[in-house]
Amino acid sequence: MLDIKRIRNDFDAVAAKLANRGVSQETLAELKELDAERRQLLIKSEEAKAERNIASAAIAQAKRNKEDASEQIAAMQTLSADIKASDAKLAEIDEKLNTIVTVLPNTPHDSVPVGADEDENVEVRRWGTPRQFDFEVKAHWDLGEDLDILDWERGAKVTGSRFLFYKGLGARLERAIYNFMLDEHAAEGYTEMITPYMVNHDSMFGTGQYPKFKEDTFELADSDFVLIPTAEVPLTNYYRNEIIDGKDLPIYFTAMSPSFRSEAGSAGRDTRGLIRLHQFHKVEMVKFAKPEESYKELEKMTANAENILQKLELPYRVITLCTGDMGFSAAKTYDLEVWIPAQNTYREISSCSNTEDFQARRAQIRYRDEADGKVKLLHTLNGSGLAVGRTVAAILENYQNEDGSVTIPKALRPYMGGVEVIKPN
Repeated sequence: MLDIKRIRNDFDAVAAKLANRGVSQETLAELKELDAERRQLLIKSEEAKAERNIASAAIAQAKRNKEDASEQIAAMQTLSADIKASDAKLAEIDEKLNTIVTVLPNTPHDSVPVGADEDENVEVRRWGTPRQFDFEVKAHWDLGEDLDILDWERGAKVTGSRFLFYKGLGARLERAIYNFMLDEHAAEGYTEMITPYMVNHDSMFGTGQYPKFKEDTFELADSDFVLIPTAEVPLTNYYRNEIIDGKDLPIYFTAMSPSFRSEAGSAGRDTRGLIRLHQFHKVEMVKFAKPEESYKELEKMTANAENILQKLELPYRVITLCTGDMGFSAAKTYDLEVWIPAQNTYREISSCSNTEDFQARRAQIRYRDEADGKVKLLHTLNGSGLAVGRTVAAILENYQNEDGSVTIPKALRPYMGGVEVIKPN
């Protein structure tokens, strides 16, 4: 959430940044007008309350002197009614302001390219060379069915579309991938966590999913619980409403969890395969950092995600998302896109973002600076390290062989009990 004082004191600059993120001028003008009205009303209310205090003292003195205070009492009652009306108006304005501010996206960092959509993202670097096949490549969903390791039909029968069963060596491959990722991140200094898979509405607000993106989630009926769309939510909210000792920063967390997403608005997109499911596993990285260190930590986090792809020897590219393609809470985001041969393109497999103090303000996550003893908002960062199902898809397609088998990447073989190839039955 943005700081209303920052919006007020630097309105033109903030408005320009928000305009680049698609916020309308009408919304910004309404925000400015409401804030000005609120401040005027607040001054008026405070002056009236000070006047009432003086009048109360005068009435008390008159009563002690056994003087008639009826006119003063009547005047104070009128003043009290005016104060009550002003406070009610203030509450109404506060609600309107809060409604606007809580759905404003984060302002982009100055290094973020301005653009309307994904076509204006900027490629930063590439790693690896896509394999040249001398046979017709299969899509991962066909490979999974032919190898009897992915069962879409029964997943749809048991639950519905965009659900599946991993089977046999497919289940083992999925487990091998996330165990490998967790081990790598633990070696990089992340504390491994097992989080709740349900969170409350306050947690969803803290990371920015609520109130704007409720339609993208699965809420449990007649409860305050929501199935997590990513482990970012419970990991970031771990310190909600707490003050961390500054000397303990940065703090790194990692967790593997299922992620549940309704994928509202994605009808017709990636209806086959592992790219866009309602339930999938993801290994998440979350960092808490001092503001002056957060962009260095973003680069390190992105390198941590890249390390996984490099050790799996999967070609990928890194792009900087433009203002029109970034997530709601992000100030800057790098996407890692892995090569998918059957689609002859790169597809997103990780997003690493610095949200600066946007989530910390919503969730009231602060630290006490050991340098000056002051309590300050910290910066939060999050990144996928990686989306496991998409990693399975990338491995199946990039490591497929002409006979329909799939070779296991060397880095995963210790996690596969020495299995080197998944072969057709």
